Amino acid sequence: MKPHLLKVSPTSAQSFSARRDMMPDVNNRWHYHSALELIYFKRGRGTQFIGDSIKNFSDGDVVLVGSNLPHYWRFDSEYFENKDQTTADIYVVHFEESFWGSGFLNLPENAEIKKVIEHSKQGMQITGKSKAIIADLIVQIVETSGTKKILSLLEALMEISHCKEINYLVSLGFQSNFQDAEKDRIQAIYNYTLTNYKKKIDLKEIAGIAKISPNSFCKFFKSRSRKTYTQFTNEIRIGQACKLLIENQMSVKEICYESGFYNFASFHKCFKDIMGKSPLKYQQEFM
Repeated sequence: MKPHLLKVSPTSAQSFSARRDMMPDVNNRWHYHSALELIYFKRGRGTQFIGDSIKNFSDGDVVLVGSNLPHYWRFDSEYFENKDQTTADIYVVHFEESFWGSGFLNLPENAEIKKVIEHSKQGMQITGKSKAIIADLIVQIVETSGTKKILSLLEALMEISHCKEINYLVSLGFQSNFQDAEKDRIQAIYNYTLTNYKKKIDLKEIAGIAKISPNSFCKFFKSRSRKTYTQFTNEIRIGQACKLLIENQMSVKEICYESGFYNFASFHKCFKDIMGKSPLKYQQEFM
């Protein structure tokens, strides 16, 4: 797959980039960069792609993305259809591993921070009590200046190093393959699938979107994403089902069809395979 290389450049007055975004379409594409990315979604919901991981993101989520790890946050359609009523609020920090000097992370006192940066290559979703603490620190990083800005970043990384509740998002065997000929193909597949997952997408149809033959598509997609296209589509559908279960405004059977499944038994089995529990159990535990 070929993500876009995004150059993240700090200003002349700052050694790393920290900003607040209110628009849901900022970097709303499959991309990567040499800087690590620490992001807090104060307000925002949609589908999160990091490496070979697909899951929902929602208000309050905190994620650390490692250097050159491809990622993409696709906001739900309501953010574009009801711009006056539904707004995003995202705090995002980009920093190079060596922005504080080449020897800083090799200091014995910084062993835990160095370990966090190494683990970030798998993508780290922060959960539990530490999430709110780190979210507040990310806001501080964006809103403060001078030495306090660097200290707040160090505090955030230290807090992550002590956090016991972290979900690692990317499989250990994931490797990016940045071939120029595939620059926009994976993005086209993602966009089309996210727009059309409620209907049956046949192989010829999606291969046409990717502009390759059906036989070539299967091999291409599996080699780049480490999963079949059917698995990929089902993960998106189950992600939508989880969101609807949390909202608790439809019956489980209605959610089955609203998520793109045409058979309740298949939906139930697929949900359990991906989430490790039944739809009703998932809803009960969340509520």
